[in-house]
Amino acid sequence: MATDSATRAAAWTPGARRPRRWTELVLVVAAVGLAVFGYVEVGVDIDGKAPPDAAQYGAALGVLALLAHGAVRWRAKWADPLLLPIAVLLNGIGLVVIYRLDRNTPQHEAAPTQLLWSTLGVGLFIAVLLLLRDHRRLQRYAYVGAFVALVLLVLPVFFPPVYGSRIWITLGPLSFQPGEFAKVLLAIFFAAYLARHRDALALTGRRVLWFQLPLGRVLGPVLLIWAAFVGVLVLETDLGTSLLFFGLFVVMLYVATARTGWIVIGLLLSAVAAVGVGWLSPHVHSRVTDWLHPLASIQAGQGANQIAQSLFAFAWGGQLGTGLGLGHSALIGFATKSDFILATIGEELGLTGLLAVFLLYALLVSRGFRTGIALRDPFGRLLAIGLAALVAIQVFVVAGGVLDLIPLTGMTLPFIAQGGSSVVTNWIIVALLVRMSDLARRPDPGEAA
Repeated sequence: MATDSATRAAAWTPGARRPRRWTELVLVVAAVGLAVFGYVEVGVDIDGKAPPDAAQYGAALGVLALLAHGAVRWRAKWADPLLLPIAVLLNGIGLVVIYRLDRNTPQHEAAPTQLLWSTLGVGLFIAVLLLLRDHRRLQRYAYVGAFVALVLLVLPVFFPPVYGSRIWITLGPLSFQPGEFAKVLLAIFFAAYLARHRDALALTGRRVLWFQLPLGRVLGPVLLIWAAFVGVLVLETDLGTSLLFFGLFVVMLYVATARTGWIVIGLLLSAVAAVGVGWLSPHVHSRVTDWLHPLASIQAGQGANQIAQSLFAFAWGGQLGTGLGLGHSALIGFATKSDFILATIGEELGLTGLLAVFLLYALLVSRGFRTGIALRDPFGRLLAIGLAALVAIQVFVVAGGVLDLIPLTGMTLPFIAQGGSSVVTNWIIVALLVRMSDLARRPDPGEAA
């Protein structure tokens, strides 16, 4: 009886027996089908008929998804079967909502451009799987990556600000956000450094009050590099990315040392930094004021600002929403397709659709954490958890700002919001998680035989 129980338990071990590529294929096809259904629904609700290019849209998204699946089947057959379908569905939802918002701004259509960026993202997803056979090779280039990331963050200083922040590089009609690429390079650096010095960080140091702090010569280098990154971002008034990098640093330091005190210290430092920047930067101060008093403009007789319109959209959506294309997203203003795209989802898909999107993100993050826990090498474990934490923190910061839980930061919702840099970077993150999950779930040679 004990032998039978052990056999059944082994059969349920994730990835221990079957690659589950057919499961992934079914889920990918379902994700494409849901995206195409949403695209058709937008046309039916607005025009009373399906969009004339629905077949082309479905074919384009389907080809991209199948190419990505083929790359996983060929180069990472033991990978987690949920990572790719979730990415395809989130990307598809983003394209549908952006297309719906394009109907309010026909002179500034963004869905075709977003589809092109998605194509580039899937292309890089495939390239990572083909060229990177072992994620541990990235550990060799950690310091080079940190230097490149710092250069990418400094470059926007030499370009004019956009909406109060110097986070964009504009070259003619092309613009991109280098901070999106820098966050992946910084995660690789943190993972490499903390994996190499994890014992010194966890076992040595001095005790100050209730906290045991590691030696300065161990923590100093990574702390200086982190401070340089955050300092540059503060100068660029990019509060969102600063918060993202700080959260990434605290999470990975906690995972490396298993010391809960780092979370407490991180929360205290972030609160002090937020208060300081909020008072010193007029741009950030205005956002803090809007957060504390979202209805002040209405009371002053100036009409509803963006935060107020966003809250009205969530309230109007109710449980099931008004239906795709039947909301009033145009009232939010210029950032409808980027910062406030979640408000459109809340209004037109309701609380049900909003929770479904959050559950997709939660599932993606949890599979990333699960991959990190299953990996045996410290670098891979830290990198997988760090990349998953990047997605989690970004979703929290964006959703918190739009729902008026925290000040608005101007970040993009992963895979969904308009932004080529963001969608490309998130496809790279998923590719790295797929590569690492392939190694984590791959059976031992003796077991496979």
